Amino acid sequence: MTSKELLLDAFGRIREAVAATLDGVDGDALLRRPAGNGNSLAWLVWHLSRVEDAQLAGASGLEQVWTAQGFVGRFDLPLPERDTGYGHSSEEVDAVKVPAELLLEYYDAVHRQTVAFLESLGDEDMDRVIDTRWNPPVTLAVRLVSTIADCLQHAGQAAYAKGLDPASAL
Repeated sequence: MTSKELLLDAFGRIREAVAATLDGVDGDALLRRPAGNGNSLAWLVWHLSRVEDAQLAGASGLEQVWTAQGFVGRFDLPLPERDTGYGHSSEEVDAVKVPAELLLEYYDAVHRQTVAFLESLGDEDMDRVIDTRWNPPVTLAVRLVSTIADCLQHAGQAAYAKGLDPASAL
């Protein structure tokens, strides 16, 4: 298995987790916050989508899907255009109120851009330094793996939040 095949599989698993979590979820379940102050399912899926979008756009030199395909306007959130959710307050988490269909449409668009980028890579690309602000500098491989880890963690949190909804057991 090549590094590209491994990465395609990992990012594909994120897509599967997002789709399964959003399947059959209603508006109330999307916005419910575990323990009253945890991150909502809607926020978690929006955030993981924004993370993958921002991180891979930066690594690939492409524009983020968020702005390039007009999702920023379609979501119409009271947040800065480039916001990805890092450090959000409780009020900012509550501001992410969008239907499951739009969340999945955005994630799918991000995933398509991710797949296209990954398809262009070879094993020799993995050691390319893409961020010199860190010590040691961040390579493409490290950025891709950290993005996978972050997105899978949030996908699991979203699935957990869905499982807390009594209606999801039906």
